[in-house]
Amino acid sequence: MKNTQAVLVVSFGTSHLDTLQKNISAIEQTIAEAFPEFTLRRAFTSGMILKKLQKEEHLQIDTVPQALTRLKEEGCTRVVIQPTHVINGEEFNKLCRQAAPFAQEISISMGTPLLTSVQNYLDAASAVASEIAPPAADEAIVFMGHGTAHHANATYALMEYILHDLGWERAFVGTVEGYPELPQVIARLKKQPEIRRVRLHPFMVVAGDHAKNDMAGPEEDSWLRRLEAQGYGVSCTLRGLGEYPKIRALFAQHALHAQPLQYCQNSENTCKSY
Repeated sequence: MKNTQAVLVVSFGTSHLDTLQKNISAIEQTIAEAFPEFTLRRAFTSGMILKKLQKEEHLQIDTVPQALTRLKEEGCTRVVIQPTHVINGEEFNKLCRQAAPFAQEISISMGTPLLTSVQNYLDAASAVASEIAPPAADEAIVFMGHGTAHHANATYALMEYILHDLGWERAFVGTVEGYPELPQVIARLKKQPEIRRVRLHPFMVVAGDHAKNDMAGPEEDSWLRRLEAQGYGVSCTLRGLGEYPKIRALFAQHALHAQPLQYCQNSENTCKSY
């Protein structure tokens, strides 16, 4: 390594190489352009994804400890870590826990996930709205988020409120593994009988397994088929958030405003950057 500064972009990960390139790699490139004098590195937080990539694609990607260990051994003294996580949930907490021990030997600054401050929500909603046509009078837009058992799941409801405040009153946000789920979204759609068509979009960094199968898949339990069964005309867009230039720019801004990492020994072992 030619210099002692690095930017480590950390993602949950995906085993779908097409969306990895379109989304994660694209975000990494935008961040790299914002740090021209820094070495760019990648790490994933999902052990399941890492094992699958190694087994099926023979692709070796570092965990956070592996990436930081490598940088330390190469003489790196300063690392900016930028997550591509959407919410401040368990994956971000895990990233903080894994990075904290290295802060004793390396200067580590941590950027925040996409949706952290209220302004982040406004910026993200505007970024998405600038590239998606607003819903027509008989149409709704439904975003599929991942969802989580972590209290950060409230993120999705707040994002729906923000979209409504921006004038997209027929935009709804549901989740695969949290709340609200599709039945709650359908209940809201039914309250507006003028809605006859639905456009589905992933509200995830990548358009991977959840988007391709749970949202747009041919099986009867996909969101596409379940909405069609309710009588709606449905279209799907397989485009992760990483494909939106303004979303990528927001991640780069978060990295540029990264703050020194501090570790909090509390009940959740979460971290904060001040």
